[in-house]
Amino acid sequence: MTTQTATLDRLNAYDVEAIRKEFPIFEQKIYGKPLTFLDSGASAQKPRQVLDVMQTYYTTEYANIHRGVYYLSQVGTQKYEDARVKVQKFINAKSPNEIIFVRGATEAINLVAASWGRKFLGAGDEVVLSRMEHHSNIVPWQMLRDEKDIVLTVAPIDDKANFLFEEYEKLLTENVKLVAITHISNALGTITPIKKIIEAAHKVGAKVLVDGCQAVPHMRVDMQDLGADFYVFSSHKLYGPTGVGVLYAKEDLLNAMPPYQGGGDMIRSVTFEKTVYNDLPHKFEAGTPHIVGGIGLGAAIDYVENIGFDQISAHEDHLLAYTLDKIQAVKGLRLISRADTMAGIVSFTMDLAHPHDIGTILDQDGIAIRTGHHCAQPVMDFFDVSSTARLSLALYNTELDIDRLVEGLHKVNRIFS
Repeated sequence: MTTQTATLDRLNAYDVEAIRKEFPIFEQKIYGKPLTFLDSGASAQKPRQVLDVMQTYYTTEYANIHRGVYYLSQVGTQKYEDARVKVQKFINAKSPNEIIFVRGATEAINLVAASWGRKFLGAGDEVVLSRMEHHSNIVPWQMLRDEKDIVLTVAPIDDKANFLFEEYEKLLTENVKLVAITHISNALGTITPIKKIIEAAHKVGAKVLVDGCQAVPHMRVDMQDLGADFYVFSSHKLYGPTGVGVLYAKEDLLNAMPPYQGGGDMIRSVTFEKTVYNDLPHKFEAGTPHIVGGIGLGAAIDYVENIGFDQISAHEDHLLAYTLDKIQAVKGLRLISRADTMAGIVSFTMDLAHPHDIGTILDQDGIAIRTGHHCAQPVMDFFDVSSTARLSLALYNTELDIDRLVEGLHKVNRIFS
């Protein structure tokens, strides 16, 4: 069987209409129009399977975890820790101890900067970023630079939004101690050659942190294959709840890092003279966690795994190709996203309308896209624009969604012409 035939078979087996029925939000209309949701890169919608698990916990199972000897606390503790194991298996980490629950990818990066960075980086040490980074993977390192006098260098991209690997390699000197880089650009959809990036960094002894927020909803990621030292992502982009995310880190690194916050659950014992810290992963999880968030993330992983990444990827790759074909028929539209290897994120501008006007007009027809700088202002500066319009695809999108979008963009041109 050829690769193309296998892809067609997966597409034919993919029932997107049945999947859409599992997302209650699509039952409503916006301004009397069907909801066309093309902003999953910011935050994805939630299937009933996730919502039901969370509602059940709040209504019939709720209690605080890790501390109680009574039944409900034990049930909650088990479900929360089961979710940690689901995350471990989902990304093929070696141990649940390598999975730290945080509020989101932003906190995960800040944790690494504040803990590992403060301990292991000093004046003159270099951290390599890329031109495509989200602000959350820029600002924490700038804060550390101002405190520790480290040096930040930036790996370039070309005018099609491709990551320039050979130029990146030239930056890798013995002074580089960390590479902090995106797996998929949230503003451009560019898929970086992340395994090659990690291997090259490791050759000079540098650690690698990967922002995987836009990757984990769309493709299989395998920590033991990639070899990343740190990998971060958020639940809410993976069809789970907001307010919870994941820091994966190799166990030896976590053992060497000091706690990020102090409080309950991250301790073994406390006196006024001394505190003994807890074992992993709890050493980095101070205070009452977002219990139902972690359980909801586990349910979201179950949901995605049940569909299967082969099917999801085939569907989304088809939709991306369909989108790029259809959207270029819109007069005066300039594609910012033109990388050779892309995920389902497309940024563009139009000659006649500002991105905010585009978003407002589309909204009146029930079409939700993102407009602005997408928390990636250095990308906007590189392409000499203040903002773009951005659509992002998910497992529940259809060709009809794209047709509605394109018709809406034609309407924008009619209004401003």
